[in-house]
Amino acid sequence: MPPANKDPNSMESVSSTSSAYQADNPMPHVIPEGENAAPLEVIGATVTQSDKLVIVMVGLPATGKTHIAKRICRYLTFFHDIPTQIFNVGDYRRKLVGAQMPSSFYDHSNAEAVAQRHVACNAALNDMIEYMKQDGVRMAVYDATNSTKERRKWLIKSLCDAGIGAKKIFVESICDDDKILEENIRTVKLSTPDYKGIDPEEAMKDFQKRREQYMSVYEPLDDVDGAYIKIFNCQKFIVNGIRGYLPLKVVHFIMNLHTMPRTFYLTRHGQSGYNLLGKIGGDSGLSSAGLEYARRLGKFAKEVIGQKTVVDEETGEEKRIPRPARLWTSTLRRTKETAQFIENEEFDYTFDNGETHGWVQFRRMERRNLDEIYAGSCDGMTYKEIEQVYPDEFKRRQDDKLSYRYPRGESYMDVTLRLEPLAKEMERTREPVLLVGHQGILRILYAYFMGLTREEAPYVSIPLNHVIQLTPHAYGCHEERTCLLSKEEMLKDGQDEPVTSMPVKGKDNDLNYQTTKVTRKWSVKLKEFKSYEDDSVMNPSSH
Repeated sequence: MPPANKDPNSMESVSSTSSAYQADNPMPHVIPEGENAAPLEVIGATVTQSDKLVIVMVGLPATGKTHIAKRICRYLTFFHDIPTQIFNVGDYRRKLVGAQMPSSFYDHSNAEAVAQRHVACNAALNDMIEYMKQDGVRMAVYDATNSTKERRKWLIKSLCDAGIGAKKIFVESICDDDKILEENIRTVKLSTPDYKGIDPEEAMKDFQKRREQYMSVYEPLDDVDGAYIKIFNCQKFIVNGIRGYLPLKVVHFIMNLHTMPRTFYLTRHGQSGYNLLGKIGGDSGLSSAGLEYARRLGKFAKEVIGQKTVVDEETGEEKRIPRPARLWTSTLRRTKETAQFIENEEFDYTFDNGETHGWVQFRRMERRNLDEIYAGSCDGMTYKEIEQVYPDEFKRRQDDKLSYRYPRGESYMDVTLRLEPLAKEMERTREPVLLVGHQGILRILYAYFMGLTREEAPYVSIPLNHVIQLTPHAYGCHEERTCLLSKEEMLKDGQDEPVTSMPVKGKDNDLNYQTTKVTRKWSVKLKEFKSYEDDSVMNPSSH
């Protein structure tokens, strides 16, 4: 019977009860991810050959094959802890003969070049076979044009002869939309090592000739090839003969994917009352500085996120026009208050499928899976209080921040699981999305798109008063960080103008944003980030 005047469900009662009773459990159930953690892999570590999967990409150059391959592997590795690897034949070809080869190198009547390209194909295939033979490995992607039936038949035979009994599916990307093709070539292909330092117009002409060389021999997939999914301009899909848990998970993800450029804007809520007190969790409202940030975010959303620059076909002049944009917040008070000054205009817009619809700009969608990590029994406490009252819990969190779960609360691993559907929707969405969220949540989404590991995610710097713009592409993710409210403005002592009364003005009466632009590849190191880790104002106590 619990002591008088004590809640039997309180943390103190749990601690005293557990110290008084020790279960006779000589063979405990141990979770590989750590004590009290949530497992991400639902299949288990022991897999047979038939549980493994080989994906063979098919398609002409500039159809988004590498982008699709990288997104598939990133999704499965980050959210499902499934080991994957891409074997890109182009990388092997560059190592073998160099990067900048003329379009004539891809002429199928050029016997010497064909032989060299075949060597690169063999090298990538042999490495993939050795990889798939390893224990614990689940999936590999063979990324090349694989443009003929003969080549695809040879690939499958080589895998079978090597004893790779994994399931095998083809993923063919078909793009016959000239606008999408030109966008893919200019934004992706011309930035690869093949065209580094070459005049963009010359590079465009050369690449188009290269593509024509492949078109002359290209044979699309049909039922003879086996199991496959065909993707037409990221809008139409044909699936044939695909079975099994992992292959169908891949198919479902692909059908939510597209290769069009898209941008996400991540921001924490403005400074809250609990931020000022150093408390974690809770559902407090904004401070005066938080309200000022909300006002500035409203202006930034309207002028930057909700507009795009186009060129007038008649005059050649640039002008800004509205573009559809989405707004997602958590269900907690501080994110909804941060979004309160974002305007909701209505206009008609013609989308990429040719349909024209009415659009409500920044229509707020409140999402439970964007809510901050739930601190359970520690909700509303400061870290100092947690260290004093529950020293063992405090130490466990310090030792393993990723897997640690607050008593009756959540861990980063738990939140990763509930963010998986949201990440899939972000992959699907074509309009810019402004996410007003919380530090722990945005750390995970940032890590996913920037190619960081789950272990690195809990330590990413997501300071207050910043908008982080992410633009994923085939070879990484471009990032810009814009500060809308500086630390100095937040620390006004009240003797001069209140922080909420007047935003900082630039020469054109616009907010004077401070923007940092960074382009990073997947293997970015956290030490490269400007960090506010030790700054109690810009990075107050949170998860």
